Amino acid sequence: MTTRRLFVSSLSAVALVCAMAVAASAQVGKSLGVVDANTATEAELLAAPNMSPAIVKALMAARPFASITDLNAFLLGQKLTQEQATAFYAKAFIHINLNTATREEILLVPGAGNRMAREFAEYRPWRTWGQFDKEIGKYVNAQETARLAQYCFIPVNLNTATDEDILSIPGAGKRMVREFKEYRPWKTMEQFYKEIGKYVDDKEVKRLARYVVIQ
Repeated sequence: MTTRRLFVSSLSAVALVCAMAVAASAQVGKSLGVVDANTATEAELLAAPNMSPAIVKALMAARPFASITDLNAFLLGQKLTQEQATAFYAKAFIHINLNTATREEILLVPGAGNRMAREFAEYRPWRTWGQFDKEIGKYVNAQETARLAQYCFIPVNLNTATDEDILSIPGAGKRMVREFKEYRPWKTMEQFYKEIGKYVDDKEVKRLARYVVIQ
């Protein structure tokens, strides 16, 4: 192998390691094409299966949904069948908390089924995606493990979260990176609602609160 090829190969390896490090630090599963239904644009929602302009308009007006079960109830109320709702979830979803998700929530993850409902609960508490890859990788291949991960999140510790952790929360952005870090140490969720409520409305505070924990 020439010196140039060795150099290019080394750069590629470094880039891969860096990308894996970022992915490992983020606490919301990396999207492989599924958008967050609470923050998706109108165009993204319209592009999803079984969405009409009327349903999308109603969905956006009803946001944010507190859970995937709430979104599921909404879609069924819009006269979609469960099969049609599940097809929508292949493109848009409300992330489930790996440490607290109910069986009902887990079963709404496309393709999860009874086996993953059992395994997701068995390995709690989840702390890292490395742990998820190792444990769920006992049952499915790496591609399927990554597909399942995009529907989930591991709560972000407000007192130790990195910028990457915070930015993995849908819709958080650089402003929330600054505010989440400014008020450390966080002691209670009441403090979180009070301080973050200075910058966004109550609904948005509640949406963000789903993704965080104080430890």
